[in-house]
Amino acid sequence: MTSHSAALTAIVGTDPGLRNVLCRARLVAPTRTPVLVTGESGTGKELLARALHELGPEPGGPFVTVNCGALPRELAESELFGHERGAFTGAAARRAGWFEEASGGTLVLDEIGELPAELQPKLLRVLETGRVRRVGGQGESAVRVRVVAMTLRDLRREAHRGGFRLDLYHRLAGFELALPPLRRRRGDVAALAQRFLDELAPELGPRTLEPAALARLEEHDWPGNVRELRNVIRRAAILSGSRIDVAALELDATGACDLRLPAHAAEGPPPSDGDLLALEGKSFSDLEREIFGWALRRTSGSRRRAAALLGISRSTFCDRVKRFGVVG
Repeated sequence: MTSHSAALTAIVGTDPGLRNVLCRARLVAPTRTPVLVTGESGTGKELLARALHELGPEPGGPFVTVNCGALPRELAESELFGHERGAFTGAAARRAGWFEEASGGTLVLDEIGELPAELQPKLLRVLETGRVRRVGGQGESAVRVRVVAMTLRDLRREAHRGGFRLDLYHRLAGFELALPPLRRRRGDVAALAQRFLDELAPELGPRTLEPAALARLEEHDWPGNVRELRNVIRRAAILSGSRIDVAALELDATGACDLRLPAHAAEGPPPSDGDLLALEGKSFSDLEREIFGWALRRTSGSRRRAAALLGISRSTFCDRVKRFGVVG
């Protein structure tokens, strides 16, 4: 067994919650215990599954990933367990299923919550007996497979509500690893961003983040998690020179924190009672329209500088200006 994993070291972060997950992963990896990896899309479930294989009892064996949500319903059983020749229309030859293909290694069942209900008891039986029967077959074949299931759904809740077999859930969740979303470990954003910039350097040249740009990244809620951050950094690196400023960050507005004026734009005396009373009766959209109009006037109509002034991406700023019909 290897003492380290390239996939595990690729999961960057010092957040205590994340480090606890990785510590638990190292402890369970050498065993054949089924593992359920949970977490939102983009949190690194695939990397963690790969690490469990690399640190597992048979790291040199096959590593097979199956997206249960993409399996055609009528062919799902054949895909997982294989079929004999003539088992159904189109079965012109005998075929091994994914369990047999992964024997001696790891089988990753991605989006396990999407597995058709009629297949769940058959999967449970394979997990309990270590044997598979091909569609149309009479005998069974032994398989030695480490199963890692992944899901972004709350499978425990669905199981207790009857949306997923409870006994299968308990079998799959012999050991559960829950990856935290990026918004709960904002302190890791800087290290992740630097990792992505380092990866891009051979292709695009060295890049550094301006302090204001890094602050903006750390404020974002990251609905797409680490995957979204990687994409944002790549786009910003393409759009920028050696230094990346706030204007180069194209962030999804749905993941933005509450709109606020940056400190340098809010300098001056605090608002008077009269100023605050003037806001009464106005909708949030009206207030946004006024803020965007103010930013345009402040920057002589430059949308790029106006977006930077408000700390949002230029694309988000332009979308809002178009939606509100703002004229600077």
